[in-house]
Amino acid sequence: MPDQPMSDAAARDYASLFNPPFELDRRNVALVVVDMQYASASRRDGLGALLKAKGLEDRGTYRFDRIEQVVTPTIQRLLVAFRREKLPVIYLTVGSELPDFSDMLPGMRRFAEAIGNTEGAKEHRILDELAPLAGEAVVNKTTMSAFHSSGFERLAQAMGRTQLCFTGVSTNSCVEGTARDAADRGFQCLIVEDGCGAASAELHDAACRNFARLLGRVAAAREVLGELCVT
Repeated sequence: MPDQPMSDAAARDYASLFNPPFELDRRNVALVVVDMQYASASRRDGLGALLKAKGLEDRGTYRFDRIEQVVTPTIQRLLVAFRREKLPVIYLTVGSELPDFSDMLPGMRRFAEAIGNTEGAKEHRILDELAPLAGEAVVNKTTMSAFHSSGFERLAQAMGRTQLCFTGVSTNSCVEGTARDAADRGFQCLIVEDGCGAASAELHDAACRNFARLLGRVAAAREVLGELCVT
C-alpha cells in the first residue's frame, strides 16, 4: 500500500494538513508485535482448525496466506534488526487468563471460547517462529486495545519509548485499536503495512488508509529499517 501512487481523492483530502509527519528515532522507538498467536495466526490451530472443522476452510485462505507469506517473514526481519541493535521489542497477546473465560467481555469471550484461547493452552502461545527471547516483554490483554486491559502504556513509558511501530493481527481490530489509543495518548505511531494482516485485503487496506489520514504513519518494513539505519 505505501508504494502505490496517491489517488486523486487522497491528494484532495484536507486531513494531510493536520497529521504532522515524524521520523523514527532509534532512541525513542519500540517494535510492537500484536497477537501473533496460535489462536488466530495459525492455519492449523485455533481459528484455522475451527474453520476447517466447520467446512469453512476457504474463509481463512486469504488471512493465513497473508500471515505465512508476508506478515511472519516481515516480523522476523524486523525482530532480527531490532534485536541486533538492542532496540526494545514488546509482544502483546490476547486471551483469557482464567479457565472459564470470565475475565473477558461477551464480544471477545465468544471468540476466545470457540478457539480455546486461554492462558496455558497452545492457542494462547505466540507462534514458535516469532517467539520472544528471554527478557523481552510479553503483555496480555483481554480487550482489542491493550490500553483498556493491560499495563502496556505503563511499560512503554517506563522504557522511555514515545514511538511505536505496530505489527501483527488483525490490522483492523487489535492492531488499529491499540495504535489508535496510543496516538490519543501522545505516542507517535507507525503501522508496518507488510507486517500486518486481516481477514481480507479490503479490511487491511481500509484500516491502513484510515490510520494514515490523521492518526499516524503507515510504511513498509524496509522504510522503517532504513529510517532507523538498521538495514
